[in-house]
Amino acid sequence: MRYNNKYKPEISLDRMAGLYCDEDLYSLMRRAEQIQGSISDNANAPAVSQGATRLHLEKVILAKPRGFCAGVERAIEVVELALQRLAGPIYVRKEIVHNPHVVNALRAKGTVFVEELDEVPQGAVTIFSAHGISPAVRDQAKARNLQVIDASCPLVTKVHVEARRYASEGYAILLVGHQGHDEVLGTTGEAPEAIQLVQTVDDAKQVQVANPDKVAVITQTTLSVDDTKAIVEVLKRRYPKLVMPPKDDICYATQNRQNAVKAIAQEVEVVLVIGAKNSSNSIRLTEVAEDAGRRAYLINDASEINPAWFGGVRSVGVTSGASAPEHLVQEVVETLKRLGATQVEEWELVREDVSFGLPAELIQASP
Repeated sequence: MRYNNKYKPEISLDRMAGLYCDEDLYSLMRRAEQIQGSISDNANAPAVSQGATRLHLEKVILAKPRGFCAGVERAIEVVELALQRLAGPIYVRKEIVHNPHVVNALRAKGTVFVEELDEVPQGAVTIFSAHGISPAVRDQAKARNLQVIDASCPLVTKVHVEARRYASEGYAILLVGHQGHDEVLGTTGEAPEAIQLVQTVDDAKQVQVANPDKVAVITQTTLSVDDTKAIVEVLKRRYPKLVMPPKDDICYATQNRQNAVKAIAQEVEVVLVIGAKNSSNSIRLTEVAEDAGRRAYLINDASEINPAWFGGVRSVGVTSGASAPEHLVQEVVETLKRLGATQVEEWELVREDVSFGLPAELIQASP
């Protein structure tokens, strides 16, 4: 590996495979047949055709940090260890993380995914997803005598604790987030009578509370840092005594991945974000790239790449959301190489060393 500056290690193409071990669908341009399905490994990556579009791709810049955060790694490990240590079947309420590749891989190992607990047999082992749950769901699990393992991200749990504390102290709580997201549903359930959802700057300008001197704000962990800042600034102007958590609710991984995208956006013309269409943090990464003035595309995997995006483009940035496996990044890089890219760089903005311990229920089940 050659380093051309502190943050830009240049990686020779023949070493890529060794170094990276650690639903709107876009169609590929066709030659004779359409590529179908997802990709399981680099050897099976789809053939691509430049068709009538003349491509001049030269460079791919990989953002780092990217991909799995500590909360996602923990949630996936919880499911895999439960499969190994506990008598099955193992049920998971909702997607364990928002990525179909992860969900399908765990399903193939025997995991049963359900939308609600009434689909789970009495007394069965049930895992709660990384996005957190409301007290009502926990009560339902208890009523059904389920063997519960909570894989909620500790950073989401932190927001739940804040919601309960502010509610108990009589605050009106403004939750900055997106309606319908699993994390928002869980947080709102902690104090439904006290929480109002604020999704936009306009919402922040219009929301009303009973006592303007007794207002607190909390946020969904996976929002855009910039979008959250704009909303909170409006709330501060309207409510000068606004109370905020002692530490920002936006999680470290969300912020790091957004900062990395901002960095590579200064050097590339197009940004590819690998992540599911229902992944909030992946959507935010796309928006961050667009806010930096770059065309950005959210793709589930390499099969969704459209070569027409790269007409006249010489450099492409690649990142992945916090629930996207690294092998999907490798497959995208291989596809871009077949489209002409001859140079791959990785820009590491910050090194992450965060890890979370396993839930007590799983530790107690150790063989």
